[in-house]
Amino acid sequence: MMKKIVGILLVMGVLTWGAYAEGVPEVSSQVSKEVDTSYAFGMVIGSDLKQTGLVFNYNAFVRGLKESMEDKETRFTMDDAVLKVQTAFMAAMAKRAEENRQKEAAFLEQNSKKPGILLTSSGLQYEVIIEGSGQKPEGSDMVQVNYKGTLTDGTVFDSSYSRGEPAEFPLDAVIPGWTEGIQLMSEGAFYRLYVPSKLAYGEQGAGSVIPPYSTLIFEVELLSILEDPEVGLEETEPGEEAPEEPVEEAE
Repeated sequence: MMKKIVGILLVMGVLTWGAYAEGVPEVSSQVSKEVDTSYAFGMVIGSDLKQTGLVFNYNAFVRGLKESMEDKETRFTMDDAVLKVQTAFMAAMAKRAEENRQKEAAFLEQNSKKPGILLTSSGLQYEVIIEGSGQKPEGSDMVQVNYKGTLTDGTVFDSSYSRGEPAEFPLDAVIPGWTEGIQLMSEGAFYRLYVPSKLAYGEQGAGSVIPPYSTLIFEVELLSILEDPEVGLEETEPGEEAPEEPVEEAE
């Protein structure tokens, strides 16, 4: 059916060219624009629907589209159609989630057997690329890091390197896998963290970027533990000036 649709578009293109050759360029331009726009809509809709994993009967799809747009009598009421679409989406999402769950379990099992992979009691896996020599942060500390996050297939979904500057955040405000993993590191360390979905975004995933049951792989450099700007300030009575922030003494 897809070939048939492309064939129809090609025929329309030939007819358009014929009209142009006969000296009617304004008609040609309009038809060509409609063809291009219609094809573009098909591409966008098809790309979105492909991600669902649903299988379509193109004849029925085009018929439903045409009859609805032309206000003709349709096989279902709109309420029934919406219910069918929702049911199909839910079934497809459940199927894909289960497939992802099985893939994740297989990946984590195989990865845990690789040389250099360490495992914590929570299920977090990690490997030490470069060991640090500074302090280790605590769970409520603010840290500065450089990192790159990928899915197990290598897809990059986030990177401070691509933004051109390190990230800063409190460890108690990120996913559990990060909170735990960064506390294993000393300042100056470079680790690779393998964060299971249960320590990340779980069975829900994160929008269209991170699918359900996704193990996330982070390459992380712990640059420094940042001081709380409130540390060192004494409480003052109203009207009193706060003392200046302490200045490090020169060695």
